[in-house]
Amino acid sequence: MGQTGAVSGIPWVLHVDLDQFIAAVEVLRRPELAGKPIIVGGRGDPTERAVVSTASYEARAFGVGSGMPLRIAARRVPDAIILPVDQEAYLAASETVMATLRAQPGATVQVLGWDEAFVGVTTEDPEAFARQIQKAVLEQTRLHCSVGIGDTLVRAKNATDFGKPAGIFRLTKENWLDVMGSKPTRELWGVGSKVSQRLAKHHITTVAELAACNPQDLVPEFGPKMGPWYAELGRGDGASVVDDTPWVARGHSRETTYQENLTEPSQIQDAVKELTAHVLEDVAAEGRPVIGLTLKVRYAPFLTKTYARKIPESFNREEVLAQALELTGKIEPDRPIRLLGLRAEMPMPEEARKGHTPTRSGW
Repeated sequence: MGQTGAVSGIPWVLHVDLDQFIAAVEVLRRPELAGKPIIVGGRGDPTERAVVSTASYEARAFGVGSGMPLRIAARRVPDAIILPVDQEAYLAASETVMATLRAQPGATVQVLGWDEAFVGVTTEDPEAFARQIQKAVLEQTRLHCSVGIGDTLVRAKNATDFGKPAGIFRLTKENWLDVMGSKPTRELWGVGSKVSQRLAKHHITTVAELAACNPQDLVPEFGPKMGPWYAELGRGDGASVVDDTPWVARGHSRETTYQENLTEPSQIQDAVKELTAHVLEDVAAEGRPVIGLTLKVRYAPFLTKTYARKIPESFNREEVLAQALELTGKIEPDRPIRLLGLRAEMPMPEEARKGHTPTRSGW
């Protein structure tokens, strides 16, 4: 058996996922909260309009999940501790975790978000390397993580679900269908509920059925690129090399939930102007023009729609604002609005277009 982290051995992909990350960071700051149902969202006030950012396992047992309205979460768990979002604290903890991963011998790290990353390593004992990672992260941050081991990024990512909490699980070509075959397609990384519903129209409801399908049969439904890609996901195939190229944003977005519904056109225009100003501040730091806009509208009580358009490539703030205001013409008249969001798309730098697995938009 080779030495962990040594150059000799087999290349592996490890997916490291911090367990209930945001809630765990809050418990570190307030140890008395350990073992209690914790809900983090908005400004921590369930009487305000906000959604759940995360919940501890104790709160999840009551059916609380990310994206749920805070007031509904509070009703489900009357004795929950509800805390405001503290992005700076979570970012600081995340940076320490990622630095710890990069410090592991022979590791290549691809950050996916605050609380997860792929780690590429060549070793004959990936479980030992995973335990080494868990130990190092715990020592440096006092946070627990789960580790999925795979021979592709997809298999490693899905393996983590079987390791939670604080465990390790391996998924490879050999056991992929034994473990995942009977699972519904929505449990695949990259397949959400909407895609799974579209697959079901073609009598594909399980991972095994997706793996067995003819990729070309999915082209009419999903297109020449995404159709075969979904079939590839069903087999657990795809990229097997961890890419540590710095992540480059395809766009920036901001959104606001309003405590009182917007009902007047002047209110909507003022809100879009404010959102555009904030988004363009983020875009300006990238040094790339805007090439597309998406307006997100959540009508009362909770129906969300998006309206998108490509725009002529522009660095000009007034031109982009004019395009954003034109998009408001698509908003359904006389419908109260509880949330607005705006996303600005940018062209990718040439070096950032290469070698990346397709990902879903944040919206």
